[in-house]
Amino acid sequence: METLQVKDKKFAVSIPEREILRQVKRVADEINRDLVETEPLFLAVLNGAFMFAADLMKEVKLPSEIQFIKLASYEGTTSTGSITEMIGLSVSVEGRDVVIVEDIIDSGLTMKHLIETLQQKNPRSISICSLLVKPGNLKVDLDVKYRCFDIPNDFILGYGLDYDGFGRNTRDIYTVVE
Repeated sequence: METLQVKDKKFAVSIPEREILRQVKRVADEINRDLVETEPLFLAVLNGAFMFAADLMKEVKLPSEIQFIKLASYEGTTSTGSITEMIGLSVSVEGRDVVIVEDIIDSGLTMKHLIETLQQKNPRSISICSLLVKPGNLKVDLDVKYRCFDIPNDFILGYGLDYDGFGRNTRDIYTVVE
């Protein structure tokens, strides 16, 4: 079992790169099928979704745009689900088919708020595309139409996800080892 030490925690590979890329291609194929004859706008949520967004866009065959947005919450490193600001959206979403690209959906509170914020800008449609979803942790109903993996409520890192800023640069996804 391949392990990785990041700061004070030890992690083991839980999803290898080849499986991630296989699922990313599957999801991209679904998007290509569902949004054919449209020109979707992909909104990738930074920082965590950058690797997923890059690999996803390599497989999307539709004429499309991508924008990177960052969400600011009230309490630094603790997600409150309250977005105070959406940074980086520099194009209009009005009348567009928007695909939100997220690394992980945990409670779903932040995603719900983001969708409500975007709906005020009158897009034609909004879809959620997430690398990882923790269904056991969801506190709100979300239609995550495009998802690569459902995972348990474990602490993970890699492939864009971090532990205190570190570990984003791995090709695999790792789970903390107790």
